[in-house]
Amino acid sequence: MARIRVGTTVDERLIEAARGANPNLRDSALIDAALEALVARSRAAEIDSAYNAYDTRSMDQPNAWGDLKSFREAAARS
Repeated sequence: MARIRVGTTVDERLIEAARGANPNLRDSALIDAALEALVARSRAAEIDSAYNAYDTRSMDQPNAWGDLKSFREAAARS
Protein backbone atom coordinates (compact mmCIF):
# COMPACT_ATOMS: atom_id res chain seq x y z
CA MET A 1 0.00 0.00 0.00
CA ALA A 2 1.40 3.39 -0.97
CA ARG A 3 1.80 5.82 1.89
CA ILE A 4 1.84 9.61 1.84
CA ARG A 5 3.04 12.03 4.47
CA VAL A 6 0.37 14.20 6.09
CA GLY A 7 1.26 17.24 8.13
CA THR A 8 -1.58 18.84 10.03
CA THR A 9 -2.79 19.97 13.42
CA VAL A 10 -5.48 18.13 15.32
CA ASP A 11 -7.57 18.71 18.42
CA GLU A 12 -5.28 17.97 21.37
CA ARG A 13 -8.04 16.39 23.47
CA LEU A 14 -9.09 14.10 20.62
CA ILE A 15 -5.59 12.82 19.87
CA GLU A 16 -4.86 12.28 23.56
CA ALA A 17 -8.15 10.39 24.00
CA ALA A 18 -7.38 8.26 20.94
CA ARG A 19 -3.86 7.56 22.20
CA GLY A 20 -5.25 6.63 25.62
CA ALA A 21 -7.84 4.30 24.13
CA ASN A 22 -5.25 2.70 21.81
CA PRO A 23 -1.89 2.92 23.62
CA ASN A 24 -0.19 0.38 21.36
CA LEU A 25 -0.93 2.25 18.12
CA ARG A 26 1.27 4.89 16.59
CA ASP A 27 -0.33 8.15 15.52
CA SER A 28 -0.20 7.09 11.87
CA ALA A 29 -2.21 3.94 12.68
CA LEU A 30 -4.71 6.02 14.69
CA ILE A 31 -5.22 8.34 11.72
CA ASP A 32 -5.55 5.35 9.36
CA ALA A 33 -8.23 3.88 11.65
CA ALA A 34 -10.07 7.19 11.86
CA LEU A 35 -10.03 7.61 8.07
CA GLU A 36 -11.24 4.02 7.59
CA ALA A 37 -14.10 4.65 10.02
CA LEU A 38 -15.03 7.88 8.22
CA VAL A 39 -15.07 6.15 4.83
CA ALA A 40 -17.10 3.23 6.25
CA ARG A 41 -19.63 5.60 7.80
CA SER A 42 -19.96 7.44 4.51
CA ARG A 43 -20.44 4.17 2.61
CA ALA A 44 -23.05 3.02 5.13
CA ALA A 45 -24.93 6.29 4.63
CA GLU A 46 -24.87 5.72 0.85
CA ILE A 47 -26.29 2.22 1.30
CA ASP A 48 -28.97 3.44 3.72
CA SER A 49 -29.91 6.16 1.26
CA ALA A 50 -30.28 3.59 -1.52
CA TYR A 51 -32.64 1.52 0.64
CA ASN A 52 -34.80 4.59 1.32
CA ALA A 53 -36.38 3.96 -2.08
CA TYR A 54 -38.23 1.05 -0.47
CA ASP A 55 -39.81 3.43 2.05
CA THR A 56 -41.68 5.18 -0.75
CA ARG A 57 -43.51 2.01 -1.78
CA SER A 58 -46.16 0.08 0.07
CA MET A 59 -44.87 -3.26 1.39
CA ASP A 60 -47.55 -5.17 -0.51
CA GLN A 61 -47.24 -3.22 -3.77
CA PRO A 62 -46.15 -5.75 -6.41
CA ASN A 63 -43.14 -5.25 -8.66
CA ALA A 64 -41.31 -7.43 -11.20
CA TRP A 65 -40.20 -9.87 -8.48
CA GLY A 66 -43.32 -9.97 -6.32
CA ASP A 67 -43.78 -7.81 -3.24
CA LEU A 68 -41.66 -7.06 -0.19
CA LYS A 69 -44.27 -8.17 2.32
CA SER A 70 -44.41 -11.71 0.89
CA PHE A 71 -40.63 -11.83 0.60
CA ARG A 72 -40.13 -10.84 4.24
CA GLU A 73 -42.75 -13.34 5.40
CA ALA A 74 -41.06 -16.13 3.42
CA ALA A 75 -37.64 -15.12 4.72
CA ALA A 76 -38.93 -15.19 8.31
CA ARG A 77 -40.24 -18.74 7.82
CA SER A 78 -36.91 -20.06 6.55
